Amino acid sequence: METGIIELERKYWQGMENHDYATVKNLTHFPCIIAGRNGVQSVDENTFKSMFESGGGDKIKVLNITDIQTKLVTENTAIIGYLIEFGITDDKQKVPVKCACTSTWIKENSHWICAMHTETEFKSNAKA
Repeated sequence: METGIIELERKYWQGMENHDYATVKNLTHFPCIIAGRNGVQSVDENTFKSMFESGGGDKIKVLNITDIQTKLVTENTAIIGYLIEFGITDDKQKVPVKCACTSTWIKENSHWICAMHTETEFKSNAKA
């Protein structure tokens, strides 16, 4: 199942790249917990959709996912941690962003969904 969690995480990021809300929504447990540079928050589906749509101007492109660690905690709970590098493009190319991410996936009604995601952005001079 650990390989499956990696593929689900990649599918989630692909949905973000393609600005495909339906894919991202179907892979998310609501309310979900998100932790990052804006703090920690529990996000319901309506708020999540607003957050997703507000990022519509920035296009992301996943450049690399490395150092993947997974663990099947129970038959219905899996965790994943990894390093990700992605570019953000708008009118001009910006410097790639590097983050350490973690996600908690739960199996609900035979369907895996992400219940929690964290992102910790590295400072520009940090090495991933």
